[in-house]
Amino acid sequence: MRYGEATVTVVDPRSYMTYQPFLPEAAAGSISPRHVVVPLRRVLPKAEVLTGRVTTIDQDRKVATIAPLVGEAYELPFDYLVIAMGAVSRTFPIPGLAEQGIGMKGIEESIGLRNHVLEQLDKADSTTDEEVRRKALTFVFVGGGFAGAETIGEVEDMARDAAKYYNNVSREDMRFILVDAADKILPEVGPKLGQYGKEHLESRGVEIYLSTSMDSCVDGHVVLKNGLEVDSNTIVWTAGVKPNPVLSRFGLPLGPRGHVDTQTTLQVQGTDYIWAAGDNAQVPDVAARKAGVENAWCPPNAQHALRQAKVLGDNVISGMRGFPQKEYSHSNKGAVAGLGLHKGVAMIVMGKMKIKLKGRLAWYMHRGYHGMAMPTWNRKIRVFADWTLAMFLKREVVSLGAMETPREEFYEAAKPAPAAAAAPAPAVKTEEKAKAS
Repeated sequence: MRYGEATVTVVDPRSYMTYQPFLPEAAAGSISPRHVVVPLRRVLPKAEVLTGRVTTIDQDRKVATIAPLVGEAYELPFDYLVIAMGAVSRTFPIPGLAEQGIGMKGIEESIGLRNHVLEQLDKADSTTDEEVRRKALTFVFVGGGFAGAETIGEVEDMARDAAKYYNNVSREDMRFILVDAADKILPEVGPKLGQYGKEHLESRGVEIYLSTSMDSCVDGHVVLKNGLEVDSNTIVWTAGVKPNPVLSRFGLPLGPRGHVDTQTTLQVQGTDYIWAAGDNAQVPDVAARKAGVENAWCPPNAQHALRQAKVLGDNVISGMRGFPQKEYSHSNKGAVAGLGLHKGVAMIVMGKMKIKLKGRLAWYMHRGYHGMAMPTWNRKIRVFADWTLAMFLKREVVSLGAMETPREEFYEAAKPAPAAAAAPAPAVKTEEKAKAS
């Protein structure tokens, strides 16, 4: 695109993009949280970045209603529109989940989980109440896909390292529980590697309950469908994602699960000026359909999202200039997952051959792939620098939970001192009263 040919406006409630595959490592302290996000204004210097939310879209008038961080909502006209709002955690009406659950969709949740877990170790180390200790040292993770398995693997690794610095807490005192409604974990890497991942986590003391679900977690009292009941201060929810629910207000054609229905060119069905990609889009998987898989759709992962973005950008420019649209097609290259330091599984697809790796080599593949996929060289270098330093320096195990309420201490110090109680009037002897009268 020639400079000045068009104005690109990006509307997002956050001023940065998060590379979500690195959230488990950020939660474990293997990567600095700031290196997992990419500031939009820095990488898009020629675009207009608005921090706010799109609440409605009027397709007839071609205007979007923007709700900024502060101030009144306003309308923003457009000629071409790209829908890339991603996904949110898929939850169910489970009693207590909204109050007790911790998600893993954003860097804020990742940092919060790390601080929370270390805070639980602090609590357990400083009390003699066995019930309090047991609840603090029980960690429940719901969801056995990439997010759930990687997060519990990284967090267990971090907690195991951290326990070395506590006098009254050991790994044997902790209880890690992974729950999934499916009959296997890590389905993305195939049944054999998924089984290996399960056995590996179990060898580290993780309890895994498959074909079950969580019925309730009110006040941290977790009740599973299989009858198991435990008390826990830490309930991490990674049981899938769903498209951003605001899409239902835009008047766009949606698939059965709420994704924007697109053509193979990433154009929204029935339009010639709207495109969609990523986790919020239902994109036909051309490569899989050519291989004989009917009604195949691109899975919501980074592998497809990064490649869809490039095709979408070219197609928007082609649409502006009246050129034909390019079809998006990508064959699955495999999947990689990290399960903690030096531990992982990987399935690499090379033509008709599938190479299956596990252990340290798979972990190297996981880091290498995602390290290179991380947007911008600035962030690539920072991430690899974090990993290099970690080879020589020990993992930090300090909790910064007070970051969530940074003004609390200052507020307490700045509050006016309570007024001193009025001194009681001195007692007057009976004899003195009589003289006075």
